[in-house]
Amino acid sequence: MNYSDIIKKNDFKFSKSLGQNFIYDENLLTSIVLEDAQITKEDIVVEIGTGAGSLTRILSQNAKKVYTFEVDKKLEKILTETLKDCDNVQVYFKDILKLSDSEFKEMVPENFILVANIPYYITSPIIMRFLESDLEYRSLNIMMQKEVADRLVAKPGTKDYGSLTVAANFYCNVEVKRFIDRHKFYPVPNVDSSFVIFNKIDKKYDVKNFDIFKKTYRSAFLMRRKTLVNNLNNSFKIEKEKLVDILKNLNLDENIRGEKLSVGQFVSLSNYLEKITK
Repeated sequence: MNYSDIIKKNDFKFSKSLGQNFIYDENLLTSIVLEDAQITKEDIVVEIGTGAGSLTRILSQNAKKVYTFEVDKKLEKILTETLKDCDNVQVYFKDILKLSDSEFKEMVPENFILVANIPYYITSPIIMRFLESDLEYRSLNIMMQKEVADRLVAKPGTKDYGSLTVAANFYCNVEVKRFIDRHKFYPVPNVDSSFVIFNKIDKKYDVKNFDIFKKTYRSAFLMRRKTLVNNLNNSFKIEKEKLVDILKNLNLDENIRGEKLSVGQFVSLSNYLEKITK
């Protein structure tokens, strides 16, 4: 299918504000769907960023059902043409970031796999929206800016390691599956991409209070140049002396910065904080 001709025929104008960069290479998309995301005829798939429907069609051919979300209503006419023979596809012109979990479940009432080529500027919000939700996903399979992918698999103590790294690796096993050159997209973006898999793991760590855990790792990276004690003091309003004692109990230096802690150490720290914030 020639997506470029269909787009031109419908006089569609790409929106920079929506971060629209489409990918038409069917061989690449098929490899992503079958080899990376490993979609089968038994799977329910949620797609974010329908675009012109190129990835949607490949998903439709290999999945049981596809629920796809798109914010640009101007694509409706194009999608009517490109998806006309895809009977197992349900298109929603909705912003996934504005839907509550209950609203989402009414639209997608089944356990699902997420596959998405999303605008770069909402990559982190989309990832966190699913990671911290109560939605029943099996895995998240996301095309994203290479720099964000590098952050997701960064090691403690490196400049790329941050709150997004901790959150992603708390909830899932994260793997960068492939590099995708910017010239595979149209219009050509200013950055290259990576395709990243988040395989959900239940109870990977024993956290006593999820709200305290989230507050802990988020606080740790609020001001990277400050010590962990200072950041926690600002967020939790706990005396520094008590915080220093907690770090000593965890065999951590009192002047350590948040970027040095592993996911497991953040879990242990949050469990200590939970005891004294009751």
